[in-house]
Amino acid sequence: MKKSIIISLFSFLLLIVTLTTTATAYSTPDSIVAAGKVYVSGITYDPAVFFPGDTGTVTIQVTNGNNNSGVVVNHATLSDKNIRVTSSPYDSSSTIGPGQTRDFTFSIIADGFVGTYYPVFSLSFRDADSLFDREMVQIDDTPIEFTVVDKPDAFAQGKKKTIYMQVANPRKNTIRNVILDVSGTEVNPSPSRIFVGDLDPGMKTPVNFTVSPDTETTANLTVTYSNGDNPHVITTSILLNFGADKKEANPVVSNIQVKPDVGFFHITGDVNNAGLETANTVMVTALSPAVPQDPYKCYVVGALKPDDFGSFEVTFAAANTTSVPLQLSYKDADGNVYNSVQDVALPKSGMSSQTSGGSNLIPVLAIAGIIVAVFVGGWIVYLRRAKK
Repeated sequence: MKKSIIISLFSFLLLIVTLTTTATAYSTPDSIVAAGKVYVSGITYDPAVFFPGDTGTVTIQVTNGNNNSGVVVNHATLSDKNIRVTSSPYDSSSTIGPGQTRDFTFSIIADGFVGTYYPVFSLSFRDADSLFDREMVQIDDTPIEFTVVDKPDAFAQGKKKTIYMQVANPRKNTIRNVILDVSGTEVNPSPSRIFVGDLDPGMKTPVNFTVSPDTETTANLTVTYSNGDNPHVITTSILLNFGADKKEANPVVSNIQVKPDVGFFHITGDVNNAGLETANTVMVTALSPAVPQDPYKCYVVGALKPDDFGSFEVTFAAANTTSVPLQLSYKDADGNVYNSVQDVALPKSGMSSQTSGGSNLIPVLAIAGIIVAVFVGGWIVYLRRAKK
């Protein structure tokens, strides 16, 4: 019996020695030192900043800083109550060679509220204790900004008007695939879709489009964009009401003077832009019953900036009328043409095609009178000399 006890005790001691030897074979001072040179060299969140509820990925780069020895890793996890990991942990063993870097990628969902969080990354070594690392991730619900920079005070049926918008990114990360869609009943936008692309943090870009409404309506504006692979959208609308635009150009004709000439009339005057926008291609001409004549059938004043003015002169023939309509036309920045007409009274002694013939008769009569006077005067002188 004593012999059996001794054998059993010897077997137990042998087992302890064997286990200890096996353990020390995997956990030695050299393996611990080697594991100590393994570190997290980088971390990438996509997207860099999450909206609440966004899905994405986190990629953690682990580098083996040893020059001569590899390390065996067999378990990698990521954990945080506000950042839910939806992918499986790394459970299989693998070796990171000397100087090599390995990526560990996890799929995550931002379940937390707006704030800053520090998920824990852990990596187990076969021959040493685990590596732990905490890296910051942010959840932010700030949307991109979409604002009206400038638009007309009012719109007109069928007239093309430009609306100036701006898209800005106040977030701390880049947003992708920004697209503006313009829609609405009888809005007639151009273009109806604008691709903006990516916007870096703090970046802003103009987004302009035109509308030509057929009736008073509403333009619906929708901006879609991606935060990582997560779609987001913001919407706004603009009322397209008809009326007078307080800022539009307003050319006014003044200082009109009418002078009759042989066979036609000559009108001069000034055009002053009393509006707040430039009047382009300002032209002045006379309408029927006037018949434009050279040299100034239609006078082009050109572009008039606000408070600027220019002179004009037009020539035309007009018969059997006491007034003629004078037309002023111009274009706005969108190419829309505007016309205004005012009647200009002609002088009562103004020359028509008939009265101009009468005016030509006056010099003839005068010349004839002079000839008669000279003849009569000469005859009288002759008679006086004859009497002497």
